[in-house]
Amino acid sequence: MFFISIKKSRNTLVLKEKCAICSEKIKLRFNPMEEWGIEGSICGDCYSKKINEHYPGDHVRVNKHLD
Repeated sequence: MFFISIKKSRNTLVLKEKCAICSEKIKLRFNPMEEWGIEGSICGDCYSKKINEHYPGDHVRVNKHLD
Protein backbone atom coordinates (compact mmCIF):
# COMPACT_ATOMS: atom_id res chain seq x y z
CA MET A 1 0.00 0.00 0.00
CA PHE A 2 2.79 2.43 0.79
CA PHE A 3 4.31 2.08 -2.69
CA ILE A 4 0.95 2.73 -4.36
CA SER A 5 0.38 5.95 -2.44
CA ILE A 6 3.84 7.26 -3.44
CA LYS A 7 3.22 6.42 -7.07
CA LYS A 8 -0.11 8.29 -7.06
CA SER A 9 1.51 11.39 -5.58
CA ARG A 10 4.25 11.34 -8.23
CA ASN A 11 1.66 11.23 -11.01
CA THR A 12 0.03 14.40 -9.73
CA LEU A 13 3.38 16.22 -9.77
CA VAL A 14 3.99 15.63 -13.47
CA LEU A 15 0.69 17.00 -14.74
CA LYS A 16 1.35 19.00 -17.87
CA GLU A 17 0.53 22.69 -17.83
CA LYS A 18 -1.03 24.36 -20.82
CA CYS A 19 0.47 27.37 -22.56
CA ALA A 20 -1.27 30.66 -21.77
CA ILE A 21 -1.12 31.65 -25.46
CA CYS A 22 -1.70 28.52 -27.59
CA SER A 23 -3.17 26.14 -24.93
CA GLU A 24 -0.82 23.30 -25.95
CA LYS A 25 0.85 21.12 -23.33
CA ILE A 26 4.10 22.64 -22.11
CA LYS A 27 7.21 20.45 -22.39
CA LEU A 28 9.63 23.11 -21.16
CA ARG A 29 8.09 25.98 -19.20
CA PHE A 30 9.04 29.61 -19.83
CA ASN A 31 7.98 32.64 -17.80
CA PRO A 32 6.78 35.55 -19.94
CA MET A 33 8.32 39.00 -19.55
CA GLU A 34 6.26 41.44 -17.48
CA GLU A 35 6.00 43.81 -20.45
CA TRP A 36 4.00 41.21 -22.40
CA GLY A 37 1.11 41.25 -19.93
CA ILE A 38 0.66 37.46 -20.04
CA GLU A 39 -0.49 35.58 -16.94
CA GLY A 40 0.82 32.02 -16.54
CA SER A 41 3.52 29.96 -18.22
CA ILE A 42 4.14 29.72 -21.94
CA CYS A 43 5.70 27.08 -24.20
CA GLY A 44 9.02 27.44 -26.00
CA ASP A 45 7.46 28.15 -29.41
CA CYS A 46 5.33 31.01 -28.08
CA TYR A 47 8.27 32.35 -26.05
CA SER A 48 10.44 32.44 -29.21
CA LYS A 49 7.70 34.26 -31.14
CA LYS A 50 7.27 36.83 -28.37
CA ILE A 51 11.03 37.39 -28.06
CA ASN A 52 11.22 38.03 -31.82
CA GLU A 53 8.35 40.53 -31.54
CA HIS A 54 9.94 42.24 -28.54
CA TYR A 55 13.46 42.36 -30.02
CA PRO A 56 12.96 42.73 -33.80
CA GLY A 57 15.80 42.30 -36.27
CA ASP A 58 18.46 39.71 -36.97
CA HIS A 59 19.85 37.82 -34.03
CA VAL A 60 23.44 36.60 -34.10
CA ARG A 61 24.19 33.60 -31.94
CA VAL A 62 27.34 33.97 -29.87
CA ASN A 63 29.56 31.23 -28.44
CA LYS A 64 28.32 28.80 -31.07
CA HIS A 65 31.70 27.07 -31.02
CA LEU A 66 30.94 25.81 -27.48
CA ASP A 67 28.08 23.55 -28.70
